[in-house]
This record gives sequence, C-alpha cells and structure tokens, in this order.
Amino acid sequence: MTVVGADGLARPTWASVDPLLMDYYDTEWGVPIRDERGLYERICLEGFQAGLSWATILRKRPSFRAAFADFDPDVVAGYTDADVERLLGDAGIIRHRGKIQATITNARATIALRDEGGLVDFVWGFQPADTPRPVDHSEVPTVSEESKALSKALRKKGFAFVGPTTMYALMEAVGIVDTHLMGSHRRGSSGVWPA
Repeated sequence: MTVVGADGLARPTWASVDPLLMDYYDTEWGVPIRDERGLYERICLEGFQAGLSWATILRKRPSFRAAFADFDPDVVAGYTDADVERLLGDAGIIRHRGKIQATITNARATIALRDEGGLVDFVWGFQPADTPRPVDHSEVPTVSEESKALSKALRKKGFAFVGPTTMYALMEAVGIVDTHLMGSHRRGSSGVWPA
C-alpha cells in the first residue's frame, strides 16, 4: 500500500515519514544511472547497506563520498592497506573492513571491465524482459533470476559484496526494474518501463 503525504503524493511506507528517505524516493530511487562513477558508487553503497537501513547509508553518503574520492574508481583503485586502516578510523562511514576492501576491489574490477565495454553496459545487460507491477510492498521481490545472474557474473569479474539480494536492490535503485508500487506517483517515472 501507499501512504498519501501532506503534499498529496502517494509513496510506499518506507518513504513516507523520514524527510531524507522521502527526498531520495522522490528524486533518485529508480532513476536510471548510466555513468560508470554513479553505478560504481551505487554498487558500493548497496554493499555497505547489507544488514543496515538505507537511511543510515544516505545519512553517511557525504562522508562516504569524501572517504572514497567521490567514488572515482581510478583513485580508489590505488588505495593501499594504509588507506584501509585510515578508513577503519573514519567515524563518518561504516567501519567494516570487508566492505571497505570490497570498495577498493570493486574499483579495480570496474577499471578492468573497461576493456569489455564497461560497467554500465555490463550491468544493464541484465535488464529483464519485464518488470514487476506490485500493488503492495509484500509483492515486491527481493531477488530475481536476473539479479542472481548479475551477482554471479560480477563475482566472476572480481567484484565483492554483490550478492543476489544486494544486486536486486541495485537494479531497483538504478531503474533496471521498476518496483514503484502501482499507486505511487513515481510509477513509470524512470522512462525505462511504462507506468
């Protein structure tokens, strides 16, 4: 179900109360990302989000961007063990050694993919033939055959923290699938899928 806010707009429950989540939902979530840096950032942030709330990640996003050179893969790929230790002391981000190392690993894997057409074409190559049409949040999938295949393919290319559920969340966030509820004012707004 959607919740109609004071502004008269219908949003899912998760985006109906917190102003930060409302703004994210209204302006970013489900909008196609087709640039390398933007997609690399989202893959990394979805990995950091595993086990945590997305609101936590959004609140820390400015600090993540500062810590990881605005998610420039060419810069992050050069991070060393000393950078990992420095980042483990940065209270502005999620201080998880594996996720920090995955961000560096994923930068290197992103650069390596440039020889094969790049991260954007690679990830968008897993766009399904159709998208869900959920009326209620309970009808929104958390994984799909495409997200399982994307996860497996990215791991083969050297990426880390890219499990099937995390990759489904990525596909939703960057517009590869449209899981906006049918009653939402954002349904069909990606331009990828009709309302």
